[in-house]
Amino acid sequence: MNVSSIVVQTSPKFVEEIVEKLKEADFCDYHFHDEKGRIIVTIEGAGVEEEIQKLVKIQEMEHVIAADMSFAYSEDELNAERDKLEAVGDDLPEWLNDENAKKRDIVYNGDLKDRF
Repeated sequence: MNVSSIVVQTSPKFVEEIVEKLKEADFCDYHFHDEKGRIIVTIEGAGVEEEIQKLVKIQEMEHVIAADMSFAYSEDELNAERDKLEAVGDDLPEWLNDENAKKRDIVYNGDLKDRF
């Protein structure tokens, strides 16, 4: 499951009209807007393709100037990152599990292995 937030831009004179259309739409969830014509909605999809289809529906609405994904969450990506952490196993530094560790004491030495 993917969830993305969308920033929709319209002219201030059309903001109430677009907000009502978005509230009535069955493909997004309205959250809030401002007087400048910025509107925040979220969309969900089984994958990126479904999300893109929903984004295009918003972009094609009359009086919408722009609609762009702002933040995205992908369950598959989260699970892949969890798998990476589990694969590390006991190779994690002990201080990562130390409740008394202070962030100011962390020394970053850099890691270039993934740079190229």
